[in-house]
Amino acid sequence: MIRIGVLALQGDFAEHVAVFSRLGVEAHEVRLPEQLDTLDGLVIPGGESTTFTRLMADYALLEPIRRLAEDGVPIWGTCAGMIVLARQASHLPRPGLGVMDIVVERNAFGRQVDSFEAALLIPVLGPEPFPAVFIRAPIIRQVGPEVEVLARLPASATGRAYGASLDGGTVVAARQGHPTGVCLLATAFHPELTGDPRLHRYFLALVEAHRQPPRRPFARQEAEKGAKGTP
Repeated sequence: MIRIGVLALQGDFAEHVAVFSRLGVEAHEVRLPEQLDTLDGLVIPGGESTTFTRLMADYALLEPIRRLAEDGVPIWGTCAGMIVLARQASHLPRPGLGVMDIVVERNAFGRQVDSFEAALLIPVLGPEPFPAVFIRAPIIRQVGPEVEVLARLPASATGRAYGASLDGGTVVAARQGHPTGVCLLATAFHPELTGDPRLHRYFLALVEAHRQPPRRPFARQEAEKGAKGTP
């Protein structure tokens, strides 16, 4: 059975767990490095990105999650989680994971009162628009050569264009990876706050395609490196 972890340091982790549970998938709240060892996929939920990065450092989670990404375990960041994944994020006082080749602008649409919903076309989910919820949302300003844009927010949704624009829309969802390498998914909005589970199903399909043989626990990897004198 697939085991999904949801980083539960802060933010709306419970909503993600609830969606996976409704889909019949075992989902676990993750707060410590050792809880990463048996996961097939990890979700970093929405919340407050500065708090996330501080708590991830305090709980020694940054390096283990980077290793998880390097091992090809799919990781999905939503809203603040997307900021944490990004190679670069504007005005983020602490380093995030830096594993996804995107440049992100935080709070790109304004304050909490400027939050909104939009019907978003996401071709990998089919022709029906997805009800995207944007709450103090970031945007993707740049994407690297191995990053696939999955969705763009039309200027008509907010009355203006923001950030990186392809085909007249701001990039708000992207994927990086291929079947034999890293698998990273980022969405600027909150799929867990809607009644539409299609993005969670999509992530589960990525997880199934990237399932790996059992990994050695992170603590054992570090011990073996130390014994060999590996930096």
